[in-house]
Amino acid sequence: MRLHHIFLLALGMVGFTSCAGYRFGGHKPAHLTHVNTLNIPLAKSRVVGPRIEPLTTNTTVDALVRDGTYRLANADKADAILLLTLEETTYSQARSSAIDVLRSEELRLDVTIAYQLLDNKRPGHVLESGKGKGHTRFFVDDNLQTARQNALPDALRRAAQSITDRLADGI
Repeated sequence: MRLHHIFLLALGMVGFTSCAGYRFGGHKPAHLTHVNTLNIPLAKSRVVGPRIEPLTTNTTVDALVRDGTYRLANADKADAILLLTLEETTYSQARSSAIDVLRSEELRLDVTIAYQLLDNKRPGHVLESGKGKGHTRFFVDDNLQTARQNALPDALRRAAQSITDRLADGI
């Protein structure tokens, strides 16, 4: 019976120490430790498309809110401002028809979002900048424009998640 208690005690000690270094929330990069709140104005776009600027902004806001490392705030109360620019959307053939290699059955959509994180306390000071890339694949439908429009949110979500990962975890 005594051996049973010692085994349980040892098992409990291992269980308590196994997650001693774990922290809740993201591990922000060292140069962003003072940033707790962000403001995200409407994204700019170098790509022409219907409602593409608000879609880019909302997708990035959703990714940041889901992550939880930063809170959103008004421009006058935020520690930093995140500027977004949708730089490009590129379509390429992922799979062609077995009969005609020039006829696409599946396309790949690649999007690139450039971002700049500006310090709101020191105007003009860039805390971080970079690009987030995302992609998705979709089947070619009878209405190609609708298929492209339906695939865009998924690719933007992946690009926004890559930006969030860099800002929140330094990945």
